[in-house]
Amino acid sequence: MNDKNISWLLEGDPSIRWQGQRDLLNLPPVKYEAERRKIAKEGWGKRLLDKQDPDGRWGGGMYGPKFISTTYTMLTLRLIGLPPGNFQAKRACKLFLEEGFYADGGINLFSRAIWKHSETCITGMILSLLTYFRHNDERLHAIAAHLIGQQMKDGGWNCESYKGATHSSVHTTISVLEGLYEYECFFPEKKKHIRPVRARGHEFLLRHHLYKSHRTGKVFDPKMTTMPFPPRWRYDFLRALDYFQACSAEKDERMQDAIELLKSKQKSDGRWVMNTGMTGRKFFDLEKAGQPSRWNTLRAMRVLKWWEE
Repeated sequence: MNDKNISWLLEGDPSIRWQGQRDLLNLPPVKYEAERRKIAKEGWGKRLLDKQDPDGRWGGGMYGPKFISTTYTMLTLRLIGLPPGNFQAKRACKLFLEEGFYADGGINLFSRAIWKHSETCITGMILSLLTYFRHNDERLHAIAAHLIGQQMKDGGWNCESYKGATHSSVHTTISVLEGLYEYECFFPEKKKHIRPVRARGHEFLLRHHLYKSHRTGKVFDPKMTTMPFPPRWRYDFLRALDYFQACSAEKDERMQDAIELLKSKQKSDGRWVMNTGMTGRKFFDLEKAGQPSRWNTLRAMRVLKWWEE
């Protein structure tokens, strides 16, 4: 492991430092948690928390406008590792259930006069937020059950299944898998029930070698091979790899193509650059596209560390 690049990572934002200490240096929790607590007080975390509206929302809305709304700001705060007990995040979690919990057990943040069912992608996102931030509410179990009921025959999920879609979407699937994994972490007694569901979702992604057509073996969307951060709702191969390492998934030879793609993107200085993400409104860029990226270098290094162990 490149000590020079680890030092470079540790010169970054607290959200980078604490994850580097945990995932690359294997420091004890007492060390990296002290660094983690700084997220709410300085750097990217504080800047995002300072944007919260007086009513507990961000950007004036729950799901829109993209990407300054409550949902997308909270997704970023989760990814950078804001401590779960943060009061401002807890306020937003309460709003998700008050305004989003729907009669079918999922999450519907749209006009209910028009939208008559929950949206699977968003339900997965919100479950990941509610469980990551440890918002204990009985409705979380209904949300998880709703997502399990939406799993398709091929093992994945698709938010357009209600329109007749028969093949799962990698975008929907990764959001649901992240949500169910956080749910399992919060409620370990549910592990026996959730693990088989997640395993079927893993198999769906693995049949695609994480970014290829299961029919032709070709890349089915070049955007899947890029490395933006934060990913918003979009799937990409590094998001998938980072999910698999986070949950200590069993290594599978069908991940090898994605691992080799990741290695091929490493620059001569041992770092990875930031790719352009989705267009839309944003409070600020965490990092600039085309420049060496601490986020991508951190994520790539911990994925490769997991793989090579």
